[in-house]
Amino acid sequence: MLKNLVMRDAEEKDVPVMYQFARELAEYEGMGEEMVATEESYREWIFQKKFARAKIAELDGEPVGWMVYWCTFSTFLGKSGIFLEDLYVSPKHRRKGIGTAMLQYLAKRVVETGCGRLEWACQDWNAPTIRFYKSFGAKAMRQWSSYRLDGVELTQLAGIQTEGSGE
Repeated sequence: MLKNLVMRDAEEKDVPVMYQFARELAEYEGMGEEMVATEESYREWIFQKKFARAKIAELDGEPVGWMVYWCTFSTFLGKSGIFLEDLYVSPKHRRKGIGTAMLQYLAKRVVETGCGRLEWACQDWNAPTIRFYKSFGAKAMRQWSSYRLDGVELTQLAGIQTEGSGE
């Protein structure tokens, strides 16, 4: 059934579909109002600055999913890894093995390049996705917590004065 599935590098012409998939994912995760990305920011950060890589999954020539990821480095392993930021399959194409094929593709890239690990984060409430990941033997990193700095707190730590900060 998946013999017509192709994983290919995303190109700038794919930005509208990438953006649409990301909007759908944000809505599914109940975070639609938090998505401030634009098609232009995708062009800038993925294709111009090359801070991330993206793959498009096509079934019979139709984009059905995408993933975005970047290289990391483990000081403990002494080698790189890959962090999977998002993996998305459109709802009408789920349960066909596409998500599995996408993860397999990325795992193969990790192994072939000699990287030490493939990592990602998942929201705690997302039981179907957690079951999916665990079916491959993925383990939750219970001893780790994610932290984030953004907005005002990030600029304050950076020592950068912002408009209206009164400094």
